[in-house]
Amino acid sequence: MRQRDDMTFPHEEYVRRIEGLRERMKERKLDAVVISDPENIMYLTDYQTTGYSFFQALVVPMEGDCFMVTRNMEESNVHARTWVEKTRPYADNGDAIQRLIEALREFGLYKCTVGYERNSYFLPAYQQDRIHSAYTEGRLLDCFGIVEEGRMIKSKAEIEVMKKAAKATEAGMAAGIEAVKAGVTENEIGAAISGAMFRAGGEPPAVMPYVTSGPRTMIGHATWEGRTVQDGEHVFMEVGGCYRRYHTAMMRTVVLKDRLTPSMESAQRQMQKALRELKKYIQPGLTVSDADKIVRDIITDGRHGGALITRSGYSIGIAFPPSWDEGYILSLMQGDPQILKEGMTFHIIPWVWGVDGDKTVGISDTIYVTEDGCESFFSLDEKFTLKSRQKTATAQTSGDTPKSKSTNGQAARS
Repeated sequence: MRQRDDMTFPHEEYVRRIEGLRERMKERKLDAVVISDPENIMYLTDYQTTGYSFFQALVVPMEGDCFMVTRNMEESNVHARTWVEKTRPYADNGDAIQRLIEALREFGLYKCTVGYERNSYFLPAYQQDRIHSAYTEGRLLDCFGIVEEGRMIKSKAEIEVMKKAAKATEAGMAAGIEAVKAGVTENEIGAAISGAMFRAGGEPPAVMPYVTSGPRTMIGHATWEGRTVQDGEHVFMEVGGCYRRYHTAMMRTVVLKDRLTPSMESAQRQMQKALRELKKYIQPGLTVSDADKIVRDIITDGRHGGALITRSGYSIGIAFPPSWDEGYILSLMQGDPQILKEGMTFHIIPWVWGVDGDKTVGISDTIYVTEDGCESFFSLDEKFTLKSRQKTATAQTSGDTPKSKSTNGQAARS
């Protein structure tokens, strides 16, 4: 296994990942695996490309050299970015699946038990059918989760990379908060967020920031569409910063008023309380279901008229479009008995949909589980930012200290 100078992690990290994968292959009695999920290939090799909609696969045998099957155009990414030395590319007018079968035969894997990722976004049913039709002398088994089991728990090196992503996330959100005022468009806010993220060292995220204002905040996963923000409205933002395909994310809310209505104050209070209480109780051994219940019970107890209509958090880390989360690996949802472990990373989202029936607001955090608790990747103030003409302040709930004002328009740091 060779090492490139500009790889994200040291040589030992990739050795550990491949060895861990092979241990799980041994448990499943697999002679080789065909990995086609772009996040999983990235995790094992550091390979990335925006051209992952074309067939690509990393083949990991139980013994011997790994190799990749890629489009000719993408072969340069293998040699420039990864430790993988052997490639078997195919032309644009070639047959990708036939190339895979030929490579399996070449490397002595044609009469073996081979795992493949049946759930991969980019291994559609017609390609799976062709693999089954062509691989006639061996056995094919679904190996979903075999790489994700390793990805679920981040190493110390991965946590450090996510801290770099967090710097981009915070810079983008701070710029977005600064940009919000009556008369600007959602596009201008989105531009401010994006520019700040990239200037802070961030790279293109799996999803661009979500920016909605006023009644548009009630549209799920909507983002800027040119609407002009009006005085007295609120702006909901969710930003996912990226570094080397690792992500962290946060939600924040800006209100263009001098003070919050009782319902908005209740929403803010319950979201802050949910984050505070969950972070108090998170530690290795807590079940996913119990973590979700802590958040859900607190949000439900508010007098804001809204609800938490989704999961209360999800695993986050490596991501390519169309999503920045690893929620398909693990999400905080009711009834899930899985337990939290040191090194897991989550975007905790106690957001409230439908405050007063027509507003969505959010405060969120990305955390990593430690030996005896958890830590946040962020330091940006969680409170709503209040703005009325030239005034800016973080919204206070009952019992808080007096309002802290910011001369530069950003939310004051705690």
